[in-house]
Amino acid sequence: MKEDLNDPAFYGKMSMLLDEIIKDRKAKAIDYEEYLKLIAELAKNVDVGHSADTPTTLNTPGKHALYNNLNQNEELALQIDKSVKENRPDGWRGIKTREQVIKSTLYEVLKDKSEVERIFLIIKAQKEY
Repeated sequence: MKEDLNDPAFYGKMSMLLDEIIKDRKAKAIDYEEYLKLIAELAKNVDVGHSADTPTTLNTPGKHALYNNLNQNEELALQIDKSVKENRPDGWRGIKTREQVIKSTLYEVLKDKSEVERIFLIIKAQKEY
């Protein structure tokens, strides 16, 4: 699914919840009506791209993705969002030197090369950046 690349942590969490709901239904731990309600709520969350407990300051898909993939660290997600938006060169996708500007910006905040590479892929998948 293409959306998985946008926010792997969120879609992984939703997948685990779906597996749990299905398992409970198969074990007859929940009745069919409850099963349908849970599936509908899960579908609504996936469609919106975030769950009800997501902080209101994370008001864009990019901020949601950062939050979900940074151990739900709201402050760090907002800091990275701001830093990338302030420092990104125009037309940076696919141009190695411009992508390095984004990675350098991420490194200033994260101080970890492997984390920079992981978060860079999420940033790159977000249209707002």
